[in-house]
Amino acid sequence: MQPVDPLHNAEDDAATNALRAKAGARSTWVSVGVNVLLTAAQVGIGVVAGSQGLVADGIHSLSDLVSDFVVLFAGHHSKKDADEDHPYGHQRFETAASLALGSLLLMVGIGMLWAAFHKLEQPQSVEKVHIIALWVAGAALIAKETLFRYMLSVAKRVKSTMLAANAWHARSDAASSLVVGVGILGNLAGYPIFDPIAALIVGLMVTRMGWTFGWDALHDLMDRAADEKEVDAICKTIRETPGIIGVHDIRTRKMGDMIVVDAHIEVDATITVEAGHDIAVEARLRVLQRHRVLNLMTHVDPSRRPDLDHLPASRTQALTPT
Repeated sequence: MQPVDPLHNAEDDAATNALRAKAGARSTWVSVGVNVLLTAAQVGIGVVAGSQGLVADGIHSLSDLVSDFVVLFAGHHSKKDADEDHPYGHQRFETAASLALGSLLLMVGIGMLWAAFHKLEQPQSVEKVHIIALWVAGAALIAKETLFRYMLSVAKRVKSTMLAANAWHARSDAASSLVVGVGILGNLAGYPIFDPIAALIVGLMVTRMGWTFGWDALHDLMDRAADEKEVDAICKTIRETPGIIGVHDIRTRKMGDMIVVDAHIEVDATITVEAGHDIAVEARLRVLQRHRVLNLMTHVDPSRRPDLDHLPASRTQALTPT
């Protein structure tokens, strides 16, 4: 059995985490710069041009700016090492940040809906907007779509769900800018009510996005398991470790973007305790090296049926006593 060097593995993990944090911070600061410019342009021009939809989109961009700083704050704290009070590390800062981001979007969305409904109740108060609002909405659409593609590529490269959530938030901004542009076009074509309708649609989009982010983060804070595909991959890595006959009772829970795993592994009952321990250590190092696993806790079970090693995974789990 070719052992994995734990020191080398730890150095690789540290280097990966450092690159991940650096890439995430860089992409978030790019988002900050874009959202500062968009917020100022959309709100300022929206007020001057008399477009409620553009002002709503500007407030949406402002919420993005706040969420960017939430992401930076969480990214700074989540990369701290484990300590006595946090033996599993601080990865759940990312989950807490996602919950805060979802709550923020939910409140902003409800505020947009309230303002839009107020305008729709008084359609006579809706004014014709200036054409400059359409140019700003178009520029915002291009900027947000470009930002989305950039941030999503970074999120996939560093495997960060928080950065992915922020990227999709930018995509929702691009969609909202498109809706606002259509609303402004309708207003300029002689249908003033289109502008507050666009603001209403943007409010619904923001509210839905906030609810989705918040609900998912809440489930992760309640120790939601990793998805089935990822669990199967981890199980396969454990089972392929030399000396392991079977694996059962695998439990997982999300820890930010990482996963904590508990598993019962089966080894030949005739080997020594030391040999069984070495097999468990090898399985743990393999899993930590190949998957987004923060820690694997193994319980070694003796087995007197080494023939199970040749059975499919499903049969092994079914035939193994728990």
